[in-house]
Amino acid sequence: MLTSPLWLAFVVLAIRLYFRYRIADAKAVRARYRRIRAQSDAPLLICANHLTLVDSFLIAWALGSGGYWLLHPDELPWNTPESTNFGKTWFSRVLIYVMKCIPITRGGAREDVGFVLDRVKTLLMNGETALIFPEAGRSRSGRVDEDAAAWGVGRIIGSVPGCRVLCVYLRGRKQASWSDFPEKGDTLDVSLACIEPKSDARGVRRSRDLAQQVTRQLARMEEEYFNARQ
Repeated sequence: MLTSPLWLAFVVLAIRLYFRYRIADAKAVRARYRRIRAQSDAPLLICANHLTLVDSFLIAWALGSGGYWLLHPDELPWNTPESTNFGKTWFSRVLIYVMKCIPITRGGAREDVGFVLDRVKTLLMNGETALIFPEAGRSRSGRVDEDAAAWGVGRIIGSVPGCRVLCVYLRGRKQASWSDFPEKGDTLDVSLACIEPKSDARGVRRSRDLAQQVTRQLARMEEEYFNARQ
């Protein structure tokens, strides 16, 4: 969507001026993201830990400035927000669509969830980038739950040949647990790790195996984050 960077630029202004958030080492994070994208033309799925309602926007801001997305609108990742949070009215549904969002209902009918997953698969195979939270919801413990890996993430990875996964760990330094927003004025640390999950299993077992490889990587990144903070 060509209009999505305009909305993101507005969101970034709110994030910086009202919430006063700051991305630690933003230039280095963004430079690494561009290097990872440039390393291969293979499909790239972004998977991240999930603590707040605005993680999708924060991750987009961490990976590129508002100005960068204005110049490179095609590189802005699609994401799948919870429809009960952002898809309640026709206006909000239109708004999130122009911001490259595909609403999904966690725990909804298998057919509806499958439709969204197929759309994400198609986007990836057409050269777009998408963002999904493999835990399928905000972590109630405030930590990555390896056992909460959603089979849908593995289904996407397994059905897209050569799919790479960019694991993103994002956390505010004042973030003790899950919340709607990080605390105002918080500094957000971001780390990136690109993996290519593989599995010899089949069917649902394969999807779960691939998804768990992603959550295990995020859990390792979380452990490194807390070790560095000690």
